[in-house]
Amino acid sequence: MAITGRFVLLVFAALAPLVLFPSWGTVLILLAVLLALLLADLVLAASPTALSLERKDPGNVTLHSDAESVVLLGNGGTRTFRGLVRDGWQPSAGNAAPIQRVTVPAGERRRVAARLRPTRRGDLTSPHVTLRSFGPLGLAARQRTVPLPGRVRVLPPFNSKRHLPSKLRKLRELDGKAAVQIRGAGTEFDSLRDYVRGDDVRSIDWRATARRTAVVVRTWRPERDRRVVIMLDTSRTAAARIEDEPRLDTGMEAALLLAVLAERGGDRVDFFAFDRRVRGRVDSAAKGNLLGSLVQAMAPLEAELIEMDWGQVPAEVRAISAHRSLVVLLTSLDGGAPEEGLIPLVAQLLRQHVVLVASVRDPLLGRMKEDRTTASQVFRASAAERALLDREAVSTHLRQLGAEVVDAEPLDLPPRLADAYIRLKAAGRL
Repeated sequence: MAITGRFVLLVFAALAPLVLFPSWGTVLILLAVLLALLLADLVLAASPTALSLERKDPGNVTLHSDAESVVLLGNGGTRTFRGLVRDGWQPSAGNAAPIQRVTVPAGERRRVAARLRPTRRGDLTSPHVTLRSFGPLGLAARQRTVPLPGRVRVLPPFNSKRHLPSKLRKLRELDGKAAVQIRGAGTEFDSLRDYVRGDDVRSIDWRATARRTAVVVRTWRPERDRRVVIMLDTSRTAAARIEDEPRLDTGMEAALLLAVLAERGGDRVDFFAFDRRVRGRVDSAAKGNLLGSLVQAMAPLEAELIEMDWGQVPAEVRAISAHRSLVVLLTSLDGGAPEEGLIPLVAQLLRQHVVLVASVRDPLLGRMKEDRTTASQVFRASAAERALLDREAVSTHLRQLGAEVVDAEPLDLPPRLADAYIRLKAAGRL
């Protein structure tokens, strides 16, 4: 049972005149009348146990987009239900109206819709629905909480897909499918054609030239059906927020753009999220839509507050591909001791694979480095300069080993990683 504010106000209104002219008999009579009204209102309120509930979940929704969760109320009692319905979605689900007033006549059903706009990626839940049934006078209410589990999976938004058309055009140019023909791109033999000025003389096919009166050259196309293995770091460094977004989410955007681009380019793409164990995996041999599988695997990922175990990464890569592949490591360049973890790992992987290390750089470091108005800002600028120099030293060391390095700010990381993949493909290094 719940007593409403209306009943409390009514009690104060009834007892207010008695402050000046106290009469205990009158007080008792008024309290008895109010108590009788309260009990009558409570008895006349529809029983929440007479209501049947059915939930229709929205399923999957992308981050910061709208979804609708529906609860169907069926009144199997003999009295009209007049009251409030509260759907218990967690705050990050973004329920704009968690409490709604509903009237359900006896024997009828009503639809209660909750408009959700999630602010956090992952699986969001609503464990129960609370019903509060008011009497005709609105003095008292009967309340019941009904277990009614609901769930919505919030997927990564994939905002970097806006870069996909331009990157695909570059791939089509390499593959000879666009109007622009790039001579000499790739290492797989495609066809023969007549020599034109500017062709590489090393591409001349002397046997075919001997059979004809004109000089003939071989044309090449970019490699296809190569392996691209993407590893997303989910260790403690992935929890750092850069431009109001976790580093992990920025890595997801870059991984999605690269994976879709590589698949459209005819390559096989494998993905796994790792810190000390595999947190998510998408196999290139799996059937179905690659993008759909990736966003489903990435949605529940969260940064784990543990150190990365770099020693296990080569075994995970070997389990995915025993052949030469492009291994993309989406990680941090400034976490822990790179000379004890990341750098030895890259050196080991480079014995068999092409390695590309991608990391997101905090734009705040650049702004701090330029702002030197006060003494405290000078110290901050010095610390930012030191951090940037350390990142550059790690990048230089990795490049000297033979790895490709992409170190960019959040909005620039996905397209620059895609460009690095296209350059490697054009150079025939995959």
